[in-house]
Amino acid sequence: MNTLGMIAIVVDEYDLAISHYVNDLGFTLIEDKELAPEKRWVVVSPSKDGAKILLAKATNEKQTAAIGNSTGGRVGFFLYTTNFSETNDPKPMIAGD
Repeated sequence: MNTLGMIAIVVDEYDLAISHYVNDLGFTLIEDKELAPEKRWVVVSPSKDGAKILLAKATNEKQTAAIGNSTGGRVGFFLYTTNFSETNDPKPMIAGD
């Protein structure tokens, strides 16, 4: 059986990205390990099941340009939830907000 284990998303700053995924979206911080002075292994997940997200800090101009546009303007990630209607403010889940 094959499953998707993790995807990487390029971010501009680790702590801001962690705050967004954990505080705004309700994800769980799975791992945050320093690999080098400017590099960390940061993994978040919406639940214990399914794929996890590696938050990868941009290290050059090309990567920085991809932040928020990793799918070329197309919808690329779909979060299935049972409590969307209970969310007080769905704006953090909408691209560009």
